[in-house]
Amino acid sequence: MRTEFTDPDQVRAAGDLKHAVLIGLDLSDEDLRVPMDGALFLGCTLSPVGQRRAAAAGALVFPAIPNLPYDVYRSRLYTPVELFAGFDPADPLSYAKTPDALIYQHSRAQGHNPDPLHALAERLHDHAITDALADVLIGTPVAVMGGHALGRDTDGYRRAVRLGAALGEAGFTVLTGGGPGVMEAVPLGVRIGVDEPTLKDLARAPKFGDDAASIGRWIAACPTDLPAFERPRTIGIPTWFYGHEPPNPACELHAKYFANSVREEGLLTVATGGIIYTPGSAGTVQEVFQDYCQNHYGSVGPAAPMVFLGKEFWVDEVPAAPLVRKLAKGREAERWILVTDDVDEAVAFLGDYPGV
Repeated sequence: MRTEFTDPDQVRAAGDLKHAVLIGLDLSDEDLRVPMDGALFLGCTLSPVGQRRAAAAGALVFPAIPNLPYDVYRSRLYTPVELFAGFDPADPLSYAKTPDALIYQHSRAQGHNPDPLHALAERLHDHAITDALADVLIGTPVAVMGGHALGRDTDGYRRAVRLGAALGEAGFTVLTGGGPGVMEAVPLGVRIGVDEPTLKDLARAPKFGDDAASIGRWIAACPTDLPAFERPRTIGIPTWFYGHEPPNPACELHAKYFANSVREEGLLTVATGGIIYTPGSAGTVQEVFQDYCQNHYGSVGPAAPMVFLGKEFWVDEVPAAPLVRKLAKGREAERWILVTDDVDEAVAFLGDYPGV
């Protein structure tokens, strides 16, 4: 395990930088007269002498990449405040100038085949996000998947809030895809429970469209004073690949990626305490089978719970649950599949998992 340094004072106090990772530091005034064999300097500024000593020691220096609206080597997850910096609730159009919107615009301008510089920058950023996510995940987190199109004024949204409240009361760290719909309702429930005044205010902006003003109104309807926990218990894992969907303001932190494939597989992998599937569309169904594939082959550890919340939907409308059960027959994964309409049963099932 490499030691990370994100503060110059840490470097000055260290007697040895062998195999260390130094991130985004201005070390232009430092002599670096310590062993640094195999060190990684990510986006750091070194003096000419420091560069020569680093090279002589076999350290690798990855330079900062200029003219990007994001930090390639960031060492922490995003907060909603950071992503929406500069947003004025009284001016919904101001969303277009927030870091979240500007990063999406920049990424979209690169197209599906960005030049090597931008492709490399996005991959380095995503690796940094994965590293930062691992730093904040404590215990055995669970995830909730479901439809992004669920309006804030619907019964389904309210049910998802109730699910979040139950998970919060049970003490789980809850992950979602970080976007709208179920992905917002669940962390909202974790943080404040079923709060009627808040739900009424949110229903004033039930959905958003393709323009910055409607997204701004959607963001403005969410309260900014949501309580936080001593350690983060609501983490969103969204993507700029679907940048037309802003990250929700209900999550405490966001691990936001450029590559949707990395983000999606990663979300399923880190939800080691199991996943609850609420009704959704093609994306949710894809996640069901990606998740089951991990459980079927044990590729990331023991089979974890798969809870299908909504019998009629998962058995009759979109019969994914019977197929998963058939695939799991006779395997360890079989005992950790539940189809139910009962939120309390779903939460209790997760609580019975030995890994929790």
